[in-house]
Amino acid sequence: MGRLLPRVLCCVVVLLLLVSPAQAVLNDDNYDGNIYALYAGNGSLVPPANTLEDTLADQRTAVIVYYLDDSAVSKRFAPVVSELQRLWGRGIDLLPLTIDPLQGRQPTGAADPASYWRGQIPQVVVIDPKGDVVFDQEGQVPLGSINEAISRATGLPAPELPAINQEGSFNEVNIEVTPR
Repeated sequence: MGRLLPRVLCCVVVLLLLVSPAQAVLNDDNYDGNIYALYAGNGSLVPPANTLEDTLADQRTAVIVYYLDDSAVSKRFAPVVSELQRLWGRGIDLLPLTIDPLQGRQPTGAADPASYWRGQIPQVVVIDPKGDVVFDQEGQVPLGSINEAISRATGLPAPELPAINQEGSFNEVNIEVTPR
C-alpha cells in the first residue's frame, strides 16, 4: 500500500497536466455548443417553445432569429436575442432557428421558416399577428430597431432598453470565454 499511493498520485498529476481546459472563443467560427447558453446565459431559448406554424395559427407576433452555433457573428448577437426574451416575455413567440436544416431546401409556404430566410446570419424577421412581415434585417441588428418593430407588430409600448455588450458574455458561469 505504501508504494501504490505515490504511483497513483503520480498518474493523476500526469493526467491533469495532459488534459487541456475547454475554451470557448467569441470571435471565431468554431462550434462551442449552444451559443445562447454559453454567450447569453440563456439556454432556454433553443429549441423554441413554439413553431412558426403554431404562432401564425394563434395569430401571435413571431420574431424569427436565424443563426448558426458555429458563427462568430451569431455568437456576438446571442445576448440581443436573450434580451428580447427578457423584454417581451410571453407577449411574442421568439423563434431562434439554426439555418442548418433550411439550407438547400425549397420553402413550403408561409408557415415554413425557410420562406423568410435570405441566406445571411444573423437575420431577424418580425411577423405581425396577421402574418405580415413588418421587419426583416440581417447582421448585428440593433436591439432598439427590433424592439420598435415588435412594438408596432404587437401594438404594445416598447419596453426601455438596457445596454447590451455584444463583445463578451454577461453570463457569470462561463469564465473561460475569451474574445480573441
